[in-house]
Amino acid sequence: MTELLYELPLRSAARFAERPALRFKDQTIAYGTLAADIDRFAAALLALGIGKQERVAVFLPKQPETVVTIFGAARAGCVFVPVNSVLKPAQVAHILRDCNVKILVTSPERARDLVAVFAECPDLRHLVLVGADRTSASFASLNVVSWTDLPTTARASHRVIDTDVVSIFYTSGSTGKPKGVVLSHRNMVTGAHSVASYLQNTQDDRLLAALPISFDAGFSQLSTAFHVGASVTLMDYLFARDVLTLAARDRVTGLAGVPPLWLQLVDLPWPDEVRDNLRYFTNTGGAMPVATLQKLRAQLPRTKPYLMYGLTEAFRSTYLPPEEIDRRPESMGKAIPNAEIQVVRPDGTLCGANEPGELVHRGSLVALGYWNDPAKTAERFKPAPAQNPALVLTEMAVWSGDTVRMDEEGFLYFVGRRDEMIKTSGYRVSPNEVEEAVYATGLVGDAVAVGVPHVTLGQVIVLVASPAPGGERDTTKLLAECRKRVALYMVPAHVEWRDELPRNPNGKFDRPLLAAEMRALVGAVAK
Repeated sequence: MTELLYELPLRSAARFAERPALRFKDQTIAYGTLAADIDRFAAALLALGIGKQERVAVFLPKQPETVVTIFGAARAGCVFVPVNSVLKPAQVAHILRDCNVKILVTSPERARDLVAVFAECPDLRHLVLVGADRTSASFASLNVVSWTDLPTTARASHRVIDTDVVSIFYTSGSTGKPKGVVLSHRNMVTGAHSVASYLQNTQDDRLLAALPISFDAGFSQLSTAFHVGASVTLMDYLFARDVLTLAARDRVTGLAGVPPLWLQLVDLPWPDEVRDNLRYFTNTGGAMPVATLQKLRAQLPRTKPYLMYGLTEAFRSTYLPPEEIDRRPESMGKAIPNAEIQVVRPDGTLCGANEPGELVHRGSLVALGYWNDPAKTAERFKPAPAQNPALVLTEMAVWSGDTVRMDEEGFLYFVGRRDEMIKTSGYRVSPNEVEEAVYATGLVGDAVAVGVPHVTLGQVIVLVASPAPGGERDTTKLLAECRKRVALYMVPAHVEWRDELPRNPNGKFDRPLLAAEMRALVGAVAK
């Protein structure tokens, strides 16, 4: 049965209105209440004259109003744009301007910080403020409405089908200004069904939404939970220990993270309430270091680990079933349900077993392209390989730019991003492989390997690392341990120690920033 995104929480509300849908601080919001709030916000958008497919942005921390805005916009037939709550005014302005946002939902404090950039957003017409208005700022020609005073004049929702656009998710923008990935109802609902099926989610699950909702894996905590009628705890954490505290309090059964978060969590004491209730944890946004995975499994012997790989342009692509972890801990797994993953040569033909090639994702999860950017869309969204010549229409796939290999049994292994591979001494080196060796030493907390130009070698490997908790910055010992684990051409030429490594708004290590800093800082070692 075809579903639209907003129907996920509404159908769960019809089945069990009294069950908890959201937990936020000391609030518990039942499905019936959430459904009524979604309908109310959708009616408000229609009363304000927001047209079909017009963009509705939300710039708030993770709180109930954020969720209502997202699903209410979808309910009205509009397009929601979740803006990461940690972005700065210039970054927010780029998103509002780029996709012609008509209405912004935010807090008075955040609106005050954005006053100077509102003039750069000529399509913005309405400002909805959540919370007590403690600012005297003037918002010029914008129509300012309080969340509690939204109009609710009943009007018919815009006609929507499953291939219509429902959301625009902006990439982190580490390599330039963020690009808006355009997603349909079908994309997002298929993703919710697929992920919930292999995670075996049920209405008894209690998920912790620690990742940003503007990040596809963070949003998945909402969509998968609403699909089965589970509950979601909303949180924006300052310290990793806060994640464990809330997971213990709410008896969380599912926790999703990215490698930097797991690196922070792994050495903390895990409360018994977490050990007793956490049914699974997932990793995405980069390879989980094997050493970190081993520590987590020792901390959580009864918890199932799911290693995932995904693209904003295709939601999720692969997962490794927990029963395969011991046999192939470095694998990305196989394609998720209702997707096909191919490994492709530059000429478009399929690679053989263990032959490195580009990961190509085909199926109903493939996004509709980049917002208002035909050139970049044409680079990443191209005809699927090996198509049936009898097809009249060309099927489009997303070409990831990631290099992977597939073994004889069909399991995939990440090699590296095409634009992050380090070319040194005639070899192509994956930063991930270097980092795995570094983590295995136990001498670092965080680690990122980047390439720095070299006159004769092409590039040399520079490692940016923080010391292990309670450890020292011992470069000599670290490099000696690396030489025991990898070929000499993979041993870093320089180690730059930091107390903390920078991250992008989605919580991943900011590799492009570190690469630029290392080119400027340690370029002398490469001459």
